[in-house]
Amino acid sequence: MASRPCRLAFAALMLFPLVLFPLVLFPLAARAAELKVATWNLDWLTLRQAGDPDLPSDVTPRTPEDFDRLARYARKLNPDVAALEEVDGYAAVEKLFPRQDYSIHLTHDHVVQRVAIVVRRGLHYDVNPDLTGLAEHHLRSGADITLHLGDQELRILAVHLKKGCREVPVPRMRSRACRELREQLGPLTAWIAARKQEGVPFLVLGDFNRWMDRSDTFLAALDQAAPLVRATAGRSSPCWGGESFIDHILAGGPARDWMQPATLRVMVYQETGREWQDRLSDHCPVSVRLVTPG
Repeated sequence: MASRPCRLAFAALMLFPLVLFPLVLFPLAARAAELKVATWNLDWLTLRQAGDPDLPSDVTPRTPEDFDRLARYARKLNPDVAALEEVDGYAAVEKLFPRQDYSIHLTHDHVVQRVAIVVRRGLHYDVNPDLTGLAEHHLRSGADITLHLGDQELRILAVHLKKGCREVPVPRMRSRACRELREQLGPLTAWIAARKQEGVPFLVLGDFNRWMDRSDTFLAALDQAAPLVRATAGRSSPCWGGESFIDHILAGGPARDWMQPATLRVMVYQETGREWQDRLSDHCPVSVRLVTPG
């Protein structure tokens, strides 16, 4: 007759297949994934030489050393996806975000200050038509992609809006700069409303040239098109000694729950002299992390 320990061991072996069986029927839930998203206005990033007729006279092209410094900051930023503003073509972008590491998408505008999105190799995306409604008056179109994240998709629009109207309420936008910014509001809200109707997660990020505090009527118009979460809400930027944010990251649809506002970061430069704002950029990179369902 078998001893009590033997009988217990035999019983455990008999139960083992019953424990495994439901695991075969019900696979483990997909794991969440973290995505670092950034926006960076690179302030006339171009390979053109001084005196080029397409460059303003007060723009000094960067030296090879300047590009090397910016490339080091790009490696430190290390984004999965980044919106870039004021970039002059693939060759300039590639000096900061090499093609072996990043795929580069640029708008089709025929201007020096173009908008781009760089995506880390290994992530897959589709290119959507540029949001050309933003480009009236020789301004910049929005760069539009759909990022594929396993079973999820994330629509991303990178923008660089008209400067010179940072806080004037929409009803009182009468200067030329403010009128042009107000004209951009229509295409932008229409794009946001379309994403809401589709029910898709989306981001709008870039240089809005707008402070967009809690009472801002421009932000209120965007939020009316679809409820948004702004990563920079209630924060000030430490860039170049401190300033209000004009570079923003907005999340809509299911992406509002993906955004982790506590992960907002501004990468400040070690260089502090005024001349470095021209040699590096007068904007600092702004980033936030998203936690996306697997």
